[in-house]
Amino acid sequence: MRYPAKETAARHERIVKEASRLFRERGFENVTVGEVMKAAGLTHGAFYAHFDSKEELKAAAVVYGQKISLGRMQRSNSKKSKGSFADRYLSRWHRDNPGDGCTMAALAQEVARSTPELKAAFERGFEEILSEQSGDRKEAIFQTAALLGGVVLARAVQNARLSDEILESVRQRVS
Repeated sequence: MRYPAKETAARHERIVKEASRLFRERGFENVTVGEVMKAAGLTHGAFYAHFDSKEELKAAAVVYGQKISLGRMQRSNSKKSKGSFADRYLSRWHRDNPGDGCTMAALAQEVARSTPELKAAFERGFEEILSEQSGDRKEAIFQTAALLGGVVLARAVQNARLSDEILESVRQRVS
């Protein structure tokens, strides 16, 4: 049964949105296509009407997540200071909610060990994020790396005080 193009596009977006969230929460290998489809309210069999493979879904999910991050950055830049973006980015909430947070912080390590196609999708999104930042490109790269690294390290340690200390230390330097 064929669905109207608008409905098909909405289903496709729902699949990508849920995949992006689940991948950020649990990583690529800890999420099955069946789980993504269930989260999207669809059957496993419907997956292949939208994607040829899980690899294609991963790339779409990374692109989607980076667009969300770019939108957050743009809204922050248009309303508030850079420091307030860093405050939100380097927060306990962001650290503790990877499924709702930055795709790069959640998945960069996995992308680094992935396919050239996935790396290319990630890189395009990273370049868009860099281009949104004003000033020197090298400073933008440094700021982005510091923010990402702060969240990644804060998530990686068990000691809650150390984790908070990491967030605070990086926040003080990039604000």
